[in-house]
Amino acid sequence: MELILRDLHLPMRHAFTISQGTTTVQHNLLVELRQDGQCGYGEGASSHAYAAFTAESMRAALEEARAVIERETLDEPARLWDRLEPVLGHNRFALCALDEAAHDLWGKLRGAPVWKLWGLELRNLPLSNYTIGIDRIEVMVAKMQEFAGWPIYKIKLGTEDDLGIVRALRRHTDATFRIDANTAWTADQTLSFAPELRRLGVEFIEQPLKADDWEGMQRVFHESALPVIADESCLTEEDVPRCAGHFHGINIKLTKAGGLTPARRMIARARELGLRAMVGCMNESTVGISAIGQLLPLLDDVDMDGAVLIARDIATGVRLDKGRAIYPEENGNGVRLLES
Repeated sequence: MELILRDLHLPMRHAFTISQGTTTVQHNLLVELRQDGQCGYGEGASSHAYAAFTAESMRAALEEARAVIERETLDEPARLWDRLEPVLGHNRFALCALDEAAHDLWGKLRGAPVWKLWGLELRNLPLSNYTIGIDRIEVMVAKMQEFAGWPIYKIKLGTEDDLGIVRALRRHTDATFRIDANTAWTADQTLSFAPELRRLGVEFIEQPLKADDWEGMQRVFHESALPVIADESCLTEEDVPRCAGHFHGINIKLTKAGGLTPARRMIARARELGLRAMVGCMNESTVGISAIGQLLPLLDDVDMDGAVLIARDIATGVRLDKGRAIYPEENGNGVRLLES
């Protein structure tokens, strides 16, 4: 295989703020794998919360492993992942981008979409939410109205007036709400907020407490008026069992987990433990979103609006129409780069 790396600088449609910081331009890494006349694409997304995993650090990790990667011939992506994890496992963000590219290439070499090669069908697919970042209330309302008609909105919270934000947004839509506090609350706050959030049409609360506050999460799990979903507390396969009895479900981020290969195993383990299975996105282009699209038939919930949140995309592939995933007539993950 041939490895090609490109830096991505993706301007956000609006300044995107969560409790951990604000993004105006998203700096990601595009990974391309070439073999036998076909190209596969994957994306590594940086994050305020994981400062060590930048586009630069992903590039450095992949360059260090280049000789090992380019000696490989792609057979099956999961086997390739197992062979490369010892040299890239220290940087799961880079491993994710490589694994996404390997799946895209694998499907294109075999002339079929990845979901079909996995034996899945595009039936009863969950709808994606559209995410409203933290801002002044009137700006958050305007952001929601800009994308009116979506069935689900995810509201980022962690402010001095979180309930006021949800009340204000509720006056403008009947859609389902999801709340993501990104570790900004305490157990007492979560238990205090949950009854009113439920009355306001909130479906669940994502990661209310600090990632390591397992004692607090056990209390919230048993006492909350709303289900709670793990994000920052569930990064890799090893985290899934501990979430049982602390959360009602898990939100898997491909970037944090290391790609599609471990994500499929995390979904299967969640099912065994009676947990809801969700996959979420980072701020990323259609390259990363199309990888998530291959997993949709396996999921209860999904948050794959990353490409909607950026101002200028770099690819075509799986896209959203008011939360509904639309699949391209392409093989692999369905990714084609746009002309720059």
